[in-house]
Amino acid sequence: MTNPFLHAEGQRLVDGQGHAIHLRGIGLGGWLLPEGYMWKLPQEGDRPRRIEAYIERCLGATQARAFWTEYYRQFITLADLQAIKAEGFNSIRIPLSWRFLMNADRTLNDAHWAILDQVIAWCEQERLYIILDLHGAPGGQTGTNIDDSAHDHPDLFTATANQDLTVFLWETLAHRYKAKDIIACYDLLNEPLPQWFNQYHPDLIALYQRLITAIRAIDTHHMISVEGAHWATDWSIFEKPWDDNVLYQFHKYWNNPDQASIKPYLDFRDRWNVPIFMGEGGENNPDWYIGAFTLLEEHHISWNFWTYKKMETTNSPYSIPMPKDWHVLAQAIASGDPLDASLLEEILASYVANLQLDHCDYHPEVAHAIFRRIPISIPAIFYSQNSTISPGHQRSNVGFRREDHAEIRFVDSQRTSPNFSHGQGQPWAHDDRMEVVGHSGDVYRYPVWATRSQRAQLYL
Repeated sequence: MTNPFLHAEGQRLVDGQGHAIHLRGIGLGGWLLPEGYMWKLPQEGDRPRRIEAYIERCLGATQARAFWTEYYRQFITLADLQAIKAEGFNSIRIPLSWRFLMNADRTLNDAHWAILDQVIAWCEQERLYIILDLHGAPGGQTGTNIDDSAHDHPDLFTATANQDLTVFLWETLAHRYKAKDIIACYDLLNEPLPQWFNQYHPDLIALYQRLITAIRAIDTHHMISVEGAHWATDWSIFEKPWDDNVLYQFHKYWNNPDQASIKPYLDFRDRWNVPIFMGEGGENNPDWYIGAFTLLEEHHISWNFWTYKKMETTNSPYSIPMPKDWHVLAQAIASGDPLDASLLEEILASYVANLQLDHCDYHPEVAHAIFRRIPISIPAIFYSQNSTISPGHQRSNVGFRREDHAEIRFVDSQRTSPNFSHGQGQPWAHDDRMEVVGHSGDVYRYPVWATRSQRAQLYL
C-alpha cells in the first residue's frame, strides 16, 4: 500500500505523490516548553517548572494561569508562521512538554491541546510540515534543565510509571493526528541521556522499541524520528533499523562545519540506506551558519534551525525586546525573594506585548546566512564541496576540512585548532579567522541563492 504521507524511501524523504522533499525547518524553542536562557533568567529560573512556580508564588494561581494563556497565544500566531514560510523554511519543529498536554493521572489539558490543534491547522493552511518533538518527557529524558526535569536526573528511565505515561502520550498524539498529512514525523525523545548517564542506554533502546510498536499499532503511515544519545550525537545505540519508516536524527552545535564532523552519520546512512536529519543546529554566529547549513545541503541532509525567536538576541531571525525592569525580575528569581505582584504583572504584560511579531526586532542576516542568500559575505573557508583542489602541492592545515586537502591557515593567530564556539552569536575574534591559500589549478566555488526561490552560482 502506498504511503500517503511524507515518508522514508531509501535515503530520501518523499511525499504521498512520490515527490522528493528536503526539509528546511526552524524550531519553535521557548514556546510550549519555556527555557530560562531564552528568557535571560538565572539558574533558579532555568526551566519551566521553576519559572512557573515563581510566577504563581507572586501572582497566585489564577493570575499566573492568565499570563501563561496569553504567552502561549501570542508567542506563535498565524503571522509568525507566514513569516517563517516567507523566509524560505518549509517546516517547523514544535518542542512539547508532557506537562503542557496532560497530568500524571492521564487527564488531558484540553485548552492546551486546542493551542496545538490551532497551529497545526495554520500549518495546513500555509503548507508547512510539522515535526512533533517530545522535548520534555515524564521524569525527564536528559536529566537537565532542557527537559524540565525535577531532580536533574533522567527519571524517565528509573520509573516504569514515567515510561508508561510517555507511551500513553505518544499513543494519544498518534490517535489525534494520524490523519494529518502535514505532520512530517513523530520525534520520540529530544536529546536523551548525556554521556554521564550512559548506564541507561539499554533502557533507552527498549523504550524506543516500545514506543515504535505502540505508535505503529495506531498509525502505520507517519514517519518516526529517533535521536542518538548524548545530545543526539551518539548513534552507537542504533545497531540496526527498527522500522522501515524512521528518520535518524543528530544535532550539531559549536563544532567544525566540515565533512569529518558528520562522517559517522553519513556512514550510517550509506550502510543502512536510510534518511538522516540534522534536527537542531544554531546558537552561533551567521558565519558558522553559512558553513554548517551549506554542508548539510551539499550532503542532501534535511535540517532544522534552532531557534526562531528569543529575548535580546542577534543570532535568531527574530529577537524579543527585553521589557523594562526585566533585570529586577531576574534578580528576584536569583535571590528567591518574591516580587511585588503589581510590578510583576506590569513586567509580564510588557513581555507578552513584545512577543508579537510586529514588536520583535528582525535580523534578516540570520536567514540569509542559513540559506546562503544575497546579500551575504562568505568566509573563504566555506567554499563549496564542488570546488576543484589540485593535487601535488605541499599544504598546511589547521585542522579544518582536512579531507579536502586544501591549505587553510590562521590569518594571525597562535591557535593550533579552529574555534567555532560562539554560542551567543559573537563575531569571530581576530585570532579565530582563517584563510584559504590557493595554488595553481585550484578552483574555489562559492554558491549563493540570488533570491528566496532562485539559485545563482558565483565563482570567486
